[in-house]
Formats: sequence, structure tokens, C-alpha cells
Amino acid sequence: MSSVLTAVLGVTGAAVAAVVLVEASHWAMIRIGRRSALAAELAKTMHRPFLVTVTLFAIQQALRVVAGEFPGRAEVLHLLVLLCIGSLGWLVAALLLVLEDLTLARWRTDVPDNLRRRRIKTQVVMLRRVTVAAIVILTLGVMLMTFPGIRALGASVLASAGLVSVIAALAAQSTLGNVFAGLQLAFSDAIRVDDVVVVEQEWGRIEEITLTYVAVQIWDDRRLILPTSYFTTKPFQNWTRSSSAVLGTAEIDVDWSTPIEPLRTELRRVCEGSDLWDERVCVLQVTEAIGGTIRLRALVSAADAGALWDLRCLVRERLVAWMWENQRGALPRMRTQLDETDDGVAPVRQSLGTRRTDVSPDARVFSGGDDAEARGAAFGGADGHDDTVSTAAGVSGLSGR
Repeated sequence: MSSVLTAVLGVTGAAVAAVVLVEASHWAMIRIGRRSALAAELAKTMHRPFLVTVTLFAIQQALRVVAGEFPGRAEVLHLLVLLCIGSLGWLVAALLLVLEDLTLARWRTDVPDNLRRRRIKTQVVMLRRVTVAAIVILTLGVMLMTFPGIRALGASVLASAGLVSVIAALAAQSTLGNVFAGLQLAFSDAIRVDDVVVVEQEWGRIEEITLTYVAVQIWDDRRLILPTSYFTTKPFQNWTRSSSAVLGTAEIDVDWSTPIEPLRTELRRVCEGSDLWDERVCVLQVTEAIGGTIRLRALVSAADAGALWDLRCLVRERLVAWMWENQRGALPRMRTQLDETDDGVAPVRQSLGTRRTDVSPDARVFSGGDDAEARGAAFGGADGHDDTVSTAAGVSGLSGR
């Protein structure tokens, strides 16, 4: 009876001492946390797993030292060992989560020019998922290895590891492919959380990247769920990979008799009067002249994709309204010539040896300004101006998206 009482008192004393030690450490960490964000986060997140781990370890050691032989002693000690291993894995996971949360708090993404911050956030989130999964697997493995029968089974499994690995690889080929694709996306910088992309002809934002799938928030608040391997095997558009500023177009078909310069002036006035424009590009060009109409393309720029969409709609709306009020003859119309001797068009005489030099800078995309010259140099070849001009002509024919 005295041995049982001694064992109970010893175990209780060890548990109480562990709780007192942990609470004292927690109180000290809270005091330090008033001056340190790391200490405050440790005190908040790691208190419970630290308390459980230290208390279980103290009880286990007290049973080993104080308690003598009693029925079920080995099973109780084995159970305590399993609980200690599980709580230790919990403690390590909590520590890693604290460090990752501090990294995310330091590199916030709700600021301008956040490309680097979004890249770090994507990598940290992916590392968090990998580390938590690895800790869980390792903890379960260590717990299973405490059983003698499973240790023997593990030796026999290792003897036939070649066959098992082949079967597992074939069975989990798709899953493993997505996992490796997720790791590749996290560190290749192909996409990041909050990137604006166009996938499957849908425009949206990367909302979440996991080891197996990527969630894309479509502009109308739908969610497009794609496997991570999609972004490593198929082409897609990333509008914010190097910068959030983008260009967009608004196209209008008008009559051949339309004066272009007044429309350029109106486009400039619309852009300068809107806070959506980032003051980089404001160009009006004739991109097609076929059939009975000519096509005008207004090329404008904005700080991000959302502002660009609104700016494109605003430009299209204002140009249409201005033409209706000031140039109704510019509206598309069909012509029928009744008298072949007089088409009503005066001949235009211009010396072939003269060239116009008073072209408006708002009529050029790849020349005529600092930003335009930089764009022309970026799309130009090694031969200089000739390649730049030919490339500009090709790019100007692309449809704006």
C-alpha cells in the first residue's frame, strides 16, 4: 500500500512540477512578448503543446523511477511513450508554424508593388503544407516503430522495397505528379498567390496554391479548380508576373471619312480626366481598313488588371458618346454609287518627296515617347530600327485582351 501511495505521490508531484515550470515559462514569455513579436507569438501558439509534452514526459519518467512492478506497467509506459512522441511532433509543428506566420506577417501582400512579397507568401504557404505533412508522417512512423512486430514487418518490407516502390509509383502517378508540380510552381515563380491569370479562356486571380490543385477566383466570383500539373504542362497567361501594370485596348469601327486627330484629342482628354489611367500609354491608331469601315484601336494603360478593365469600358463609352454628339458622319454606313462619272471625291495631290513630320505622339505605340521607345526597344531585334518597325507592325495587329 505504501508503494502505491509513493508512486501516486511521485507521479502527481512530477505532473505538478511540470505544470508549474511551463506556466512560469509562459508568464515570462508573455512579459518578453511585450517587446518582441516572436516571443508573443511563441507564448500564444506553443503554450498548449509545450504544456502537454512536458507534463507527459514528467509522468513517464516518474513512473519509470518511482513506480514498481504493477499489472499492465509495460502497456502504460508504452502508451505514455506514444503520447510523448505525438505531443513532441505537435510541438515541432507549432514552432514551424510560428516561424512561418512571422514571415507572412513581415511580408504582407496588401501593399503596392508586392511581387516579391507574393512570391515569398506562395513559397511559405507551400513549405507550411509540406512541413506539416512531413511531420505527421514522421511522427506516425516513429510511433509505429515502437511496436516490435511492426519493426520486423518493416525489415521484410525493406527487403522487397523495389517491387513495392514500383507498385506505389504506378498507383500514385497522378497524385505524385501534382505534388511535384506544386513544388515546382512554388519555386519556379511561374504563378504566385494573387497573380492575375487567363486560363481556360477565363480571367481571374490565383486564390490558393496547394500541393495538388490551384484555385482560381474568376472575375464574377466563381472558382476554377485546376490540378497543379495544368500550370506545368499547358500554356496560360500571367498578367502580373513581372509587374501589375498592363495595357489594354478599346476598338471602334468608324466610317472612312472620319477625322482621326479630333478622336485622339478626345482620347487624351478622357485618360487625363480619369484616375484609372497610370499616365503611361494613351494611343489611338487605325489598325484595319477593310470592307466599308476602318477600325480604331485605343491603347491605354492602368496600374492593374481591374483598373484597366474599367478604363477600357470608360474609353469606349466616352468615344462613342463624343462621336454621336460631334461626328455623327463618322458612324459606319453603306455607300452606293449612282453616277460613275462623279464620285464626289476631290483629288488629293501631294509631293512624293515630302513626308509628314507633325504626327501626334498619341498615334504611336513603339516610338515617339520615352515609354514607347522603351517598348520598341524591348520588341526590336538585333538589327535595330528596321526590326523594331516590323515587330511594331506585327504587334499592332494583335487583338487586345
